[in-house]
Amino acid sequence: MSDDLSQAFAKLVAAAEGLPEIERSAHYGTPSLKVRKKFLCRVKDSDTVVVTCPLEEKELLIEAAPEFYFETDHYKGWPAILVRVHAIPAEELRLRIRRAWQMQAPKSLQKAHQGH
Repeated sequence: MSDDLSQAFAKLVAAAEGLPEIERSAHYGTPSLKVRKKFLCRVKDSDTVVVTCPLEEKELLIEAAPEFYFETDHYKGWPAILVRVHAIPAEELRLRIRRAWQMQAPKSLQKAHQGH
């Protein structure tokens, strides 16, 4: 993995810190994070990451913060948003990763985590 991809992935790993059962994996040949084999996020390129996102939130995020969020035609209609990983504040990225985790983690795991 190149240093540029490593830096982007390190930001994803840091943003997911504290979430249970996060697995490091690969998705489409790039580093990714999953929860119980379900996709959360991945590095797309050295400046961009893909994060699972509810479709109803995606348009709002892109409209509210186009400096951080965008999509290409390839991602239209998919519950994933493209993020400028070096532009987005760490806390905002953490919120996106937590939201992705809430979408993908089994309800039993979410309940167990609520007490922490």
